Amino acid sequence: MQRCIDLSKKGLRAAMPNPCVGAVIVHNNKIIGEGFTAAFGGPHAEVNAIASVKDPSLLPESTIYVSLEPCSHFGKTPPCCDLIIEKKIPRVVIGMMDPFAAVSGAGILKLIQAGRQVKVGVLEDSCYESNKRFFTFHQKNRPFILLKWAQTADHFMAPAKKDVQAPVWISNSYSLQRAHQMRAENMAILVGTQTVVDDNPSLTTRDWQGQNPLRIVLDRTGRLTGKLHVLDQSTPTLIITENEELASGENLNYALLKFDDSFLTNLMQLLYQKNIQSIIVEGGKKTLDLFIQQNLWDEAWVFNSKNKFVEGIPSPTLPTSPCKEEELGDNVLQIYKNTNR
Repeated sequence: MQRCIDLSKKGLRAAMPNPCVGAVIVHNNKIIGEGFTAAFGGPHAEVNAIASVKDPSLLPESTIYVSLEPCSHFGKTPPCCDLIIEKKIPRVVIGMMDPFAAVSGAGILKLIQAGRQVKVGVLEDSCYESNKRFFTFHQKNRPFILLKWAQTADHFMAPAKKDVQAPVWISNSYSLQRAHQMRAENMAILVGTQTVVDDNPSLTTRDWQGQNPLRIVLDRTGRLTGKLHVLDQSTPTLIITENEELASGENLNYALLKFDDSFLTNLMQLLYQKNIQSIIVEGGKKTLDLFIQQNLWDEAWVFNSKNKFVEGIPSPTLPTSPCKEEELGDNVLQIYKNTNR
């Protein structure tokens, strides 16, 4: 099952909005086939694993391990349960049940009714972790929300004053690469107006191979104009505003929302309707604090540097302790999980 989980990560971003799943086929304690979910619309993990078996005659004597319950419904592809039954694979080991309403136990029931031996609940916590974005989206009807910032040793996230419209790098190159990996693994990235004014960020995946996230910018009055990276239409961008006069263009769209007490709730509803399963909230402080104050976050990734500013913009404060730390050269990445939602 651990191999299934490792395989699933290979399809993490491309599979969205489908879950990323890994499958392994074992015959006489030997792996004879494996696969993971292809890009959205392509074959699922079970299909790829079965197709990779060089001697299909072994399948009726084999066990298939899958990190998530095989689907039983017709979507972009036929049901994986039907293929397992058709290939006469007698034993199915499933990491966890799929909470998606169209599956949610139906796949397990179909396999049992077809006479297959089914075991459910193997490395269940790890299987859940690998698809936390998908599960949050379907269980809470909103994207998985990941807060991210870098801070100095004296807990500042930006200097007090800047002379140029460009980021002041707090983190080292390893942390920057890790941050770009985050972008490649999530569907959207969000910043506020002031971050764009101060830093003119690209918000793209440059130091890691992968797809750029959807850029989302909060621009209440329509302040952002001119030669800004987020307006260059090089990658899909969504501007959230109250200004009805702003016109959409190629790769640049505007959505009208009231910036009132219900703003974040309405924003999450809008992103849910757009099938955005995960979002990185990257700043600035006002935007990050808003999510924290409303307890609307699932994880926070904080990159800690040895640099000091002495004075500047203080980092946000989280109401919990980190659950994991990762050394990145002389930087430390602290990962927090929100257990109070």
